[in-house]
Amino acid sequence: MQQMKLIPKVDRVLEWEGVRALALRYPRALLLKTIRAVLDRLREDARHSSLAPEVFAEASIVSLVGRELADLSAPSLRRVINCTGVVVHTNLGRSLLPQSAKKALETMAFSYSNLEYDLKAGSRGSRHSHIEALLCELTGAEGALVVNNNAAAVLLALSALAAGREAVVSRGELVEIGGSFRIPDVMRLSGVTLKEVGTTNRTHPRDYLNAVTPETALFLKIHCSNFAVIGFTAEVEAAELVRLGNEAGVPVMADMGSGNLADLSALLPQAEPTVQQFVAAGVDVITFSGDKLLGGPQAGIVVGKKPLVDAMKKHPLMRALRPDKLTLAALEATLALYRDERQALIEVPTLRMLTAPFEELAARAKSMVRQLRRRLPDGIALSFQEGSSQAGGGALPLLELPTLLIEVRVPGLSPNDIEARLRNGQVAVLGRISKGAFLIDPRTVQDTDVADLAAALSALLENPHQG
Repeated sequence: MQQMKLIPKVDRVLEWEGVRALALRYPRALLLKTIRAVLDRLREDARHSSLAPEVFAEASIVSLVGRELADLSAPSLRRVINCTGVVVHTNLGRSLLPQSAKKALETMAFSYSNLEYDLKAGSRGSRHSHIEALLCELTGAEGALVVNNNAAAVLLALSALAAGREAVVSRGELVEIGGSFRIPDVMRLSGVTLKEVGTTNRTHPRDYLNAVTPETALFLKIHCSNFAVIGFTAEVEAAELVRLGNEAGVPVMADMGSGNLADLSALLPQAEPTVQQFVAAGVDVITFSGDKLLGGPQAGIVVGKKPLVDAMKKHPLMRALRPDKLTLAALEATLALYRDERQALIEVPTLRMLTAPFEELAARAKSMVRQLRRRLPDGIALSFQEGSSQAGGGALPLLELPTLLIEVRVPGLSPNDIEARLRNGQVAVLGRISKGAFLIDPRTVQDTDVADLAAALSALLENPHQG
């Protein structure tokens, strides 16, 4: 009870010089709410334990109020330094955009645009027109459209092309990906009846043909995303499924998931097929993501036969799923780089990070350590160990990319302590823990990150025994 008397009233706190300074920077309502919250916590703590007298001092309370105000006012969506080595990290926003998208975004964000206006005709236009020709040029498809993500593309395609009828899918492709996105659920939501064929590990051409009835609207092929079935397996490849579809008079739709536009077969030990290959195989409708292997903004892309794509454009769902001008601007700038694949491999960050060879990463790791050591105080130890990076984003699940990792050791801190403190720092740093060590993978660290990474590591020596 004696401690309760040390807790000041709100009116008194408002008169303190430090709080008056805060009042010049923050709205009064937020300031009052924060002061009350801080004082309420002090009362609660004082009821349950004996607190040091300095906790109730003016300087301590002003500091608590100031820190809480800063936390409340800080943007929730923050920059993160990705030291995990996962290139397309879904939890960290997936792909980094190429620099060419920056100017396009700045222009479109702060000016009016011809989003749905045909400047030549002087009349209303279509937002699809800004991307369709470029996508058709790059993929060889007859038609194309863009929605807000690949799940939306699948939902729209199924709703427009197969609602009220059946779609035939291999049991081995009935996947669930992040966020509990399940193919059977999407099919049910789109009004399509799922018809499973084959087994989990083996599906044959005859399975599709035996499933055809007058109600069959599509043969559907699904990318297996973030898992792989290995061993005694068999699947029907896209070209063979097209042949079966032609024989049965059934269109073929393929959800490619990651949507690769560059031939990476010579650069990676395991490469995915390209969208161009699926188009050349005759697949009628292909859906894929804009923000995975393509390396653009979040988007769902559809390419395929013009009559089918046009039917999707006219579907009522299209308005709910359409992309905004910023997505289209960033996607157009990214796609333009693929007109020269060599340029795309250099300028699209996702492709550049995925295809970086071990020798380049080893040199990068050693250069980073030299830069960090010049900035870090004594007491933080950095060393090297070989390891591997991952593609992430539901792409290439078996791919392991050799890399040279940087191990961080700090006296008095466990790897878990280091991880937690870096994650909660002024600029969040996310690495990984493996075999009892905290590790930084240079594959996903950008040149512009090094100074902030050094500052974050230096802060580990401040009160090092705080876990």
